[in-house]
Amino acid sequence: MTSSDSSTWKLPRLRIDRDGEWFHEGEEVCHEGILASLHQGLQVDAAGHFLQIGPVRVPVEVEDAPFAVIRFEADGDAFALWLSDGNREALDPGSLRLREGDVPYCRVKGGRFDARFSRAAAWQLLHRVEVQPGGGPPRLLVGGVRYVLGD
Repeated sequence: MTSSDSSTWKLPRLRIDRDGEWFHEGEEVCHEGILASLHQGLQVDAAGHFLQIGPVRVPVEVEDAPFAVIRFEADGDAFALWLSDGNREALDPGSLRLREGDVPYCRVKGGRFDARFSRAAAWQLLHRVEVQPGGGPPRLLVGGVRYVLGD
């Protein structure tokens, strides 16, 4: 019989790698239903990423960003992102930035989470970026507005 005292529970070790893949105790989670539940339940606060299961906070180690952008495409005068959780959402161009030299990131899920662009999505984005003569910061034209890809 298991104890109802949550302080005695052994918490699972959950991790999200840099490609947005989930792992439990070192094994990749592949079941679509479980992955959907994990993505939906993911939360973040000042202490880090976690799942809240009743009174228990289950920490989630995030290697880089909890979501990956796997596809970037034009959507009228804007752009759309396909995320590692299978969802499509509009790009918030004001959240674009470059880290680790030239790896693009943006905010997703209503601005709650970071997303790292995969190589393919970064290539799709960077082919639409304007490079400044004289070496200014790169910019993306969205709906007539130029957004700087900042740090």
